[in-house]
Amino acid sequence: MSLRPNEKINMTDFDDELQSSEGYEHYRWTVDKGQTPLRIDKFLTARIENTTRTKVQHAADAGCVLVNGNAVKSNYKIKPLDDVSVVMPQPPRDTTVIPEDIPLHIVFEDDHLLVVNKAAGMVVHPGHGNYTGTMVNALTFHLSGLPLFRSGEMRPGLVHRIDKDTSGILVIAKTEKALNHLSRQFFEHTIDRRYLALVWGNLPEDTGVIRGNIGRDPKDRLQMRVFEDESDGKPAVTHYHVTERFGYVTLVECRLETGRTHQIRAHFRHIGYPLFNDARYGGNQILKGTVFSKYRQFVENCFSLLPRQALHARLLAFDHPETGQRMTLASPLPDDMAQVIEKWRKYAVSSK
Repeated sequence: MSLRPNEKINMTDFDDELQSSEGYEHYRWTVDKGQTPLRIDKFLTARIENTTRTKVQHAADAGCVLVNGNAVKSNYKIKPLDDVSVVMPQPPRDTTVIPEDIPLHIVFEDDHLLVVNKAAGMVVHPGHGNYTGTMVNALTFHLSGLPLFRSGEMRPGLVHRIDKDTSGILVIAKTEKALNHLSRQFFEHTIDRRYLALVWGNLPEDTGVIRGNIGRDPKDRLQMRVFEDESDGKPAVTHYHVTERFGYVTLVECRLETGRTHQIRAHFRHIGYPLFNDARYGGNQILKGTVFSKYRQFVENCFSLLPRQALHARLLAFDHPETGQRMTLASPLPDDMAQVIEKWRKYAVSSK
């Protein structure tokens, strides 16, 4: 028996230092004309690497298994030419996570999920050079009684992530059902993600949309770049509006339509307004302003106060996987970013 076509769309590239924002995969098949009736959970288990029938059944319960565009139960029997698609959490890796008693700033928690406010400097999950001290090490310790966190998997409960030196809101699933339900929301772009970023330069418009495929930079594996040719990279869309102008830098709120690796950082560098003190994308240089030594000292003091890119995941809104209620969780600006913004605010006033 053959499948036509057999398409696997890998929605994420968790590779070494570059880790995607999203932790799911989308698979799609068109069933062959000669297919005999077969339960869809058996059909999918045989075709998705590193999964189990139970995981497929959980995905179906969460409405993540579709036939001809409609959600089906795990006992549905496929027929010839059925269009089968499924959104599944990323398969497990072989690396075993060591539980560590690391404090977490929990914003919300119930039996199905928890929302944390991640501090800048914390890696979300183990990877190249970061096998301890990550958020997943902390979660594996604090949630050790739950099945998802007893397996030793590298990304238990994760459906998205934020960069090591970005602060802010992150949601983690505590059950298979919640994991599948949240994965589907991220895939369908129904989750609202808002970031605050301080960027170099004075943006010409108060609102805007940055569109451009994002992929790994062939000249530097640790960077992402925007490709003009849509045949490269993955589609990415960032909406923004200006919240405050300080002359040489601008504070913007960004809404992600997609969640690519380093999306905001790569997009703003691409349009010529890199994030303040973003060493990876050139924002750690004095890109705008005067040549006076007093100004240079002012900027260097800001860099010292905020030794990272000026980016904060301030808000996350999603439908609760059990109740369906729309939830909105927010995080205030951390002290380092708040202090630098206040310094720029005072500088802008004194320069008038």
